[in-house]
Amino acid sequence: MRKNEAAPQGSVDLPDKNFVASLQKGLEVLTCFGRQHSRLTVSEVARLTACSPASARRSLLTLQALGYLDSDGKRFWMLPKALLVAHAYLASRATPSLAQPLLDALSERTRESASLGKLLGDDAIIIARSTARRSLSTGLGIGSRLPAYCSALGRVLLASLPPEEAERRVRAMPRQPLTARTVYELKPVLALLARCREEGYAGNDGELELGVRSMAVPVHDRSGAMVAAMSIAVRAERMSFVEFRDAFLPALRKASATLAGRLYPE
Repeated sequence: MRKNEAAPQGSVDLPDKNFVASLQKGLEVLTCFGRQHSRLTVSEVARLTACSPASARRSLLTLQALGYLDSDGKRFWMLPKALLVAHAYLASRATPSLAQPLLDALSERTRESASLGKLLGDDAIIIARSTARRSLSTGLGIGSRLPAYCSALGRVLLASLPPEEAERRVRAMPRQPLTARTVYELKPVLALLARCREEGYAGNDGELELGVRSMAVPVHDRSGAMVAAMSIAVRAERMSFVEFRDAFLPALRKASATLAGRLYPE
């Protein structure tokens, strides 16, 4: 399963003299580190960010000089200063802080883990999370990314787009089976998005990690615009998917509705 793995986002199409390409490259280098890539060489960073080794080396050494990375001369790794970037988002946006107590209450009530996510490129990125005492082994946290085509969070977020835009995105994104149960081919994925639009929620049954079921619903602000998706996950041995849906979907929808009443358009 892909966890917190930062694939290169590609070039930003801004042929503007104010666009700083070196800053773009530095941020791509900074965000290519993750659980599966905790210590990286220059060549590995170049591959992950689709840049030349010379460019990767300059970015890495600059970030090291600024205190965001450290190195033993061969490999580089993150330092705590990098948390300032994430903290700036969490501290300046209302949605994560307003969602956190609701996720905590949902997690406490169900004894399962709950998350809030937004769409980021081809992925759903987790911006708030509460982990229950009966925690999962997925190792997810704030900033973790899940492939949109086969995660419950991602499907809800894709389904919120105009159907033509959602189809264009699904066609363009890399899709592969992560487990034997992953739905990844174009027509079945689009059918699941259509079903999500009709039913108001999306599910995932062992598609990201065998033995884990998840379910997500949309989160709107007070104007009615969809701003995020909220999910809950459960171990498969605890209950069937139908039992999972019947037991937890009402609570998930209630938490989403409560958050919607507190969110003003940003």
